[in-house]
Amino acid sequence: MKRSLFGLIILFIFLTTYTPKFDFTIGSNFSIQKIEIEGNSILDSDEIIQKLNFLYRENLFFLNLKDIEKNLKNETFIESFSLKKIYLNTLKIIIVEKEPIAVLQNKKKKFYISTKGDLIDFQYIERYMDLPTVFGNGKFFYTLYQDLQNIQFPLKSIKSFYFFESGRWDLVMYDDKIIKLPIKDYLVSLKNYMESKNNSNFDSYKIFDYRIKDQLILN
Repeated sequence: MKRSLFGLIILFIFLTTYTPKFDFTIGSNFSIQKIEIEGNSILDSDEIIQKLNFLYRENLFFLNLKDIEKNLKNETFIESFSLKKIYLNTLKIIIVEKEPIAVLQNKKKKFYISTKGDLIDFQYIERYMDLPTVFGNGKFFYTLYQDLQNIQFPLKSIKSFYFFESGRWDLVMYDDKIIKLPIKDYLVSLKNYMESKNNSNFDSYKIFDYRIKDQLILN
């Protein structure tokens, strides 16, 4: 009995004074050695990785999302991104790119306009070469575009949009017809054009002028 008690005392002292030599720091060996980019079709993967090279040797567990956002904020084609941690040492960044709907030409400056109305730095991209061009201040274009969508106007038939300082628009179609919209209540005019454009009596006319309320002037 005395030997058993003595043995328990020795074991207790050993357990309470022994310090194991193991590193239990969470993620201590998970430093980033590889960055992968996924989901991009316009942006160059190598250029994105170059902007994020500060992440190498960082710990996967302790990434600062704001630092990543800060380094990608100048990439105006990025709609959003998410991170995927692939253990032990790979970080995958999944990109969602913005989709252009028009090209804005404002004086000498040129941008794409996205499906959410954002401006995207312009670069020549073959797949977007047939997008309509917006001339003038594009501030109110997105509202017009949404209205055209809502009434199911044939958007692909529009070649260009011209905005005037008075606050109204001209629409130039691919068949060279021009729709001159009023400042207010232009939806009524657009609907009237949609009803009239297939009427053979209007085939010879190129200009549909709705600027005067309750009137349509044809030329």
